[in-house]
Amino acid sequence: MKDAVYRSHVLVCTGTGCSSAGADSLQVELEDQIAQHDLTDEIKVIETGCHGFCEKGPIVVVYPEGVFYCEVGKKDIAELVEEHLLKGRVLEDLLYREPVTEEQIPSYHDIDFYKKQQRIVLANCGKIDPENIDEYIANNGYEAAGIALTKMDPGEVISEVKNSGLRGRGGGGFPTGNKWEFAYNTKSDKKYIVCNADEGDPGAFMDRSILEGDPHRIIEGMLIGAYAIGADEGYIYIRAEYPLAIKRLEKALSQAREYGFLGSDIFGSGFDFELHIKKGAGAFVCGEETALMASIEGKRGMPSPRPPYPAQKGLWDKPTNINNVETFANIPYIIYKGAESFNSIGTENSTGTKVFALTGKIKNTGLLEVPMGTTLREVIFDIGGGLTGDNEFKAVQTGGPSGGCIPAGYLDLEIDYDSLLEVGSMMGSGGMVVMDEDTCMVDVARFFLDFTQSESCGKCTPCREGTKRMLEVLERICGGKGASGDIELLEELGNHIKDTSLCGLGQSAPNPILSTINYFREEYEAHIEDKYCPAGVCPELAGAYMIDEEGCVACGQCARACPVDAVSVQDNEIYVIDEDLCISCGACEEACPVDAVTQG
Repeated sequence: MKDAVYRSHVLVCTGTGCSSAGADSLQVELEDQIAQHDLTDEIKVIETGCHGFCEKGPIVVVYPEGVFYCEVGKKDIAELVEEHLLKGRVLEDLLYREPVTEEQIPSYHDIDFYKKQQRIVLANCGKIDPENIDEYIANNGYEAAGIALTKMDPGEVISEVKNSGLRGRGGGGFPTGNKWEFAYNTKSDKKYIVCNADEGDPGAFMDRSILEGDPHRIIEGMLIGAYAIGADEGYIYIRAEYPLAIKRLEKALSQAREYGFLGSDIFGSGFDFELHIKKGAGAFVCGEETALMASIEGKRGMPSPRPPYPAQKGLWDKPTNINNVETFANIPYIIYKGAESFNSIGTENSTGTKVFALTGKIKNTGLLEVPMGTTLREVIFDIGGGLTGDNEFKAVQTGGPSGGCIPAGYLDLEIDYDSLLEVGSMMGSGGMVVMDEDTCMVDVARFFLDFTQSESCGKCTPCREGTKRMLEVLERICGGKGASGDIELLEELGNHIKDTSLCGLGQSAPNPILSTINYFREEYEAHIEDKYCPAGVCPELAGAYMIDEEGCVACGQCARACPVDAVSVQDNEIYVIDEDLCISCGACEEACPVDAVTQG
């Protein structure tokens, strides 16, 4: 009850993003300043998870006013305490400024980044202390579990999830209720439920942020799922590179046991359930469910052929259900609010919301949650704020290294599972990497294939050898040694690997290559036929720099900047660049004060 006496609550984002920007030392300074002004009994500092607007972190929100401060530094704390917490004066310099009008916006609800979002999974993130179970309970936490275990039988829970239309948020989009039903119908003396938190896509941080900001939501979702399928034991498989998420999850599990939400006879229902954490070593292939189960069992994380499916024969040969973090995070809402409330959001075949990690050449990097059916344009330009440096949009990569690159012509595409597949990409777990006109799409394809090839477990020949051969071709093309027929060879290899690989990693590894060939074939042709990289990214194919004779003012700055002495003066009038010596580093172009240097 002591919280009732505090006149102000100061919420400090201490998710991994803000912590890396100095939020931890900021919080210590904040508490020290509050103590120095004898305000400890009046003002409470609360650590929260990710608020989403990572580009503007560290973020501090002061309640009850709801003032949203961004890019707060340790140096700002003394003034914040003295002016706002003592005198009630808002610090305008720390408010968010609208980029075009420079208008200062004190409430995050009025910031464009948040306006088009609809938060279900992220509802508590940035608003509650993730290490305090009472705050989760105060926001209707564990009520859905209470309803499920005391008022519904397992079949009714499964029907509600099926009626909601929830599809697995881990990539494939398989209907969650159907998956639960398969496990429920398999008779066994022992069943398991598993949360896949092995988030390995480059640029993805959705699951990590959910676990850091609202760990009890995952526990509650798993508890409901375990009751529905008849499992009395579960595992959260999380990569060891997520120390903060693990720390908060371990504390949440301890609190849940203390409050009786885990253990024996939960809610007096006679249902028993225990939950464990299994740390993974960071192998991307362990995101595949059969490899994940092998890792939990202490074996090498390598996929197994299916069938049998985990619902029939999973962990230690017992029926097992596996969903990812975001999928379980939706379950409490569905049971508490009802299936109709959930399926009224989104599109007909992709209901609810989706969490995305927005990164790349975008102004507002961060974590966002939008209804299914929101367009790419709305995400990239309305929420993301458009591209950095006002460059032209070129493509967006969705679905991580298993997804595809979607060009500008599809900016008005409504985002859902089926629409992304139709344009050669996929939802994946929710990574979204934005690329601008300075991006080489051949190099992008090479980057993602290099990742998946190095992460291949090597068990099946198509993935082990096929991705290696594809990578060799791409490296040859980027290195200026591409040959006629290379594009066709990549297509042939890619389609063969998709058709014959054992698991989803191999089956989807060619997607970035095939999608970039489909939409940006002319870039491949320029690399191969013209020995030229249009974006100037591939060093061996970047054209040499030239100096415009009429524009040159003979200042000599280009020559002084050149690291290889490729620039010389002629007749003390103009400078020229020796194409044979030029390494296309761009130093001369940056140094020229009159823009007389261009790349050929």
